[in-house]
Amino acid sequence: MTTIGIIGAGHIGSQVARKAVQLGYEVVISNSRGPETLAGLVAELGPKARAATPAEAAAAGDFAVVAVPLRSIGDIPVEPLAGKIVIDTNNYYWERDGHFPALDSGEATTSGLLQEHLPESKVAKGFNHIMAAQITSDGTPAGTPNRRALATASNYAEASQLVAKLYDEFGFDTVNIGPLSESWRVERDRPAYVVRQNAAELTENLARAPRTI
Repeated sequence: MTTIGIIGAGHIGSQVARKAVQLGYEVVISNSRGPETLAGLVAELGPKARAATPAEAAAAGDFAVVAVPLRSIGDIPVEPLAGKIVIDTNNYYWERDGHFPALDSGEATTSGLLQEHLPESKVAKGFNHIMAAQITSDGTPAGTPNRRALATASNYAEASQLVAKLYDEFGFDTVNIGPLSESWRVERDRPAYVVRQNAAELTENLARAPRTI
C-alpha cells in the first residue's frame, strides 16, 4: 500500500487527501498547528488517514505533497524527504507571502525554490493550477473526450511520471512542461492558471505564457 505524506492541510492538501483515500492510498497529513487540530478532517477521511507532524508525514510517505504557503517552504523538513519525490502545489502570492525578488524578476520559479531547499529530493510541480474543489469534482476516466488536463514539470523523469500517474488516477490528462525552470508557464495569472482546459488547450496556453507578469 502506497502512503502519501501531505504537508499542509489547507484547501489543496485536504482535497488531495480526500481523493487519495478514495483511490485506496494511505495518507499521513500534517499542518503547522499540530495533529490534534486535524481530528475532524481525519475523522472524515476515515481509517486510511492519520494526522502527524510535518516531519512525521514526510518520513511516513513513500512520496510527499507540499501544500503550504510559499513563505513557509523554509519550514519543510529536509532530511525525511531525502531521496523521495515531492509534489509541489505552490503558487506565489506576494500579497500573502511577501516579495521574492527572484520571482518578481523571472529568475526563479516557486518549485525551483523548493528544490533548492530540498537538494536530495526530486521535486515536481503538480496540482497548482486547479481550484481546490475541482480536484475531487472534475476528474473523468481516461479516454473521455475533452478530458481536463493538468501540467507538471520536474528535473527528474521519474518525478514527472509519478505526477502523471497520479493525475490519471485522479481523472486528468497530463502535459509535461519539462524541467522546473519552465514551470513558471503554469504559475499564477498566466493563461493556463485555474482554467478548465484539455491537453491541446493547455499546451497552447503554456506556449503563450509571459515570463513575468
